[in-house]
Amino acid sequence: MIQIAGFCATLLAAPAIAQQGAPMSAGAPLPDIRALMLDVQEHQKQLEKVRENYTYSSLQTTQDIDSNGQVKKTETEEGEDFFVNGHVIERTVKKDGKPLDDHEQQKETERVTKLVEKAEKTPPDQPLEGQSISISRVLEIMDVRNPRREMFRERAAIVFDFAGRKDVKTHGLAEDASKKLQGTMWIDEADRQVAHMEVSFTDNFRVGGGLVASVEKGSSFRFDQSLVNGEVWLPTGAEANFQAKVLMLKNVRQHFTERDSDYKRFHVDASGSKDAKVVPDGKQP
Repeated sequence: MIQIAGFCATLLAAPAIAQQGAPMSAGAPLPDIRALMLDVQEHQKQLEKVRENYTYSSLQTTQDIDSNGQVKKTETEEGEDFFVNGHVIERTVKKDGKPLDDHEQQKETERVTKLVEKAEKTPPDQPLEGQSISISRVLEIMDVRNPRREMFRERAAIVFDFAGRKDVKTHGLAEDASKKLQGTMWIDEADRQVAHMEVSFTDNFRVGGGLVASVEKGSSFRFDQSLVNGEVWLPTGAEANFQAKVLMLKNVRQHFTERDSDYKRFHVDASGSKDAKVVPDGKQP
């Protein structure tokens, strides 16, 4: 799901901050979708440090599926997630329910340290790995359809469908993949944040001409965010069904889920000590 993740990162990379004010009434005219998405992008840039005051726990489950649709292997990872310069950083603390041993912890610390250093140098609106696409470019590649207003989790949302345009000239893997995506997006109307998104491939997508991998038509991804503490939008979970052929030989079928929880707000206390310490605020969701 690398290319779907890259597409989603364009829309969700920067911190999402709650805005004041009530949603528009059901009878109000629908906003122009292009203007709406640029508004989402602008809101995401505001007060971006707020999300860096939060940590949360994630549970990822990956199931390998055989040709008959039966689960043949299940792996889990539990992590502690935090934000650096608008990028989410995940530290793995358990695999298959077991805490990492000393050697694994050392390697994980080294990996996370390098990732943090990279995040500090990478603009918030660009993914740490892979290619990014600007909101403006996404809107050029995608054909937006059927805008409407719905209630989503008891909040007003602007909903629209989108599909990649085959006639657009694209450059790079992320743009090329976007032409073969379709989906639906739910934008929280009051806060101008992506509350829910569903994306799927409408055609096979070949990486390296198919020599590296070929993502099969129907592979799909779902993503959710919600408002925490009345001030910031954070991930609540994701789900993906992934089918691909790797190196022209190995068929891969996987079902992936992520569940995010235990949101905690903290601050850094450097008083009375040379070393800053992370201290829980006591203000929990």
